[in-house]
This record gives sequence, structure tokens and C-alpha cells, in this order.
Amino acid sequence: MARIIGLTGGIASGKSTMAKFFREKGAAVLNVDVIAHHLSKPRRVLYKIYVQHFGEGILQPDGTLDRRAIGRKVFADENERQWLNDHTHPILAHVMRQQIECMQRKNFPVIILDVPLLFEAGWDKMTEENCLVFVDEATQLERLMRRNGYTEAEAKGRIAAQMPLAEKKQRADSFIDNNGSLEESFAQAEKLWKEWTHAGIS
Repeated sequence: MARIIGLTGGIASGKSTMAKFFREKGAAVLNVDVIAHHLSKPRRVLYKIYVQHFGEGILQPDGTLDRRAIGRKVFADENERQWLNDHTHPILAHVMRQQIECMQRKNFPVIILDVPLLFEAGWDKMTEENCLVFVDEATQLERLMRRNGYTEAEAKGRIAAQMPLAEKKQRADSFIDNNGSLEESFAQAEKLWKEWTHAGIS
């Protein structure tokens, strides 16, 4: 049976790079953001929920969701962010469980749940072990502003909306310190991969 590993990290911590590394090693990687994006396309379930709640002002001219407009709303208002989590997380968790069952039938040695809000949403209950990818606060802020084109205030708002890094460190079982070079991060990931796959065989 495949080991189920939660992979999480603060926004712009380099988690996606580590997920790609594990996928190339042979893991099945289930990315909650990819699932959410699929369910947010026109006429699908999250699309309908968003439009019903926020109105058609969150739509782009082509009828697709304006994700940045939604982001501005939910990160500016704690009540809106809570509404979004309450209405989307159960749907996403249901789909994730279906995908886990599917991957278990395909004999992958490891199934990785790539979930930014792993602890916040309680999805760590689905996993056997949880790995945290982290960088220091200054690096995170700089990377996020550069990657997404956010202002400093926008970037800080998104970082503040997540569980503090210190609390995530207390709840995680293993770590990838991504403050150094990619080679150093990959060396840590390689060590974890060997531990996970060995544990799965023994």
C-alpha cells in the first residue's frame, strides 16, 4: 500500500519545485490547486458557488473567473475568506479522497498530497506523515512579490492568511529547508524519498 505524505509550505516557499522532484522520482502527486482550478471552470461546481456568492462582477469578459478579483475580496475580509473555506474545502476533500483511492489502485510507492493549507484545513488527517518546505520570511516575501507581481501589502496579506511558520514546524514530521541552493534542497528531498520508500517496503 502506498504511503500517503502531506506536502505543505508557506506561499512561495518552493513547495511546487519539491513536488515536481517527488513526481519525477515516481510519486503520485495530487495537487489541490489543480483540482480547484478544474472545478472552477465555467458550469462546474466551484464556478457556480463563486458566481452565486460574489455575483458576475468576478467574471472576466470571456466568462471565466477572475481569480485575482476573488483573491482581493477574500484576503481583504476575514469573513469572506472563512466563507470560501467553509464552502470549498469539503468539496475539494471529497475529490481528493476519490483521487487517493484511484492512485492506490495504481501501485505508486508514495502518494503526495500537495496542499498549501494542509494543517489549516485539517487535511493532515488524510496522511501518514507531513513534510514542510520552508524559507525565511524575507525570502518568502521577495519571492512572492516577484513571482505574482503583488505589491508588498498584497503579498503580506496572503502570507498573514496562512498559519504561522513556527506553528507549521511544530506540526510537521519532516522538513525541507529551501533557503539554500536547489541542490541542497534536492539532497534533503532525496533523503526523505529513500526513507518513505524504504518504510513502504519494510
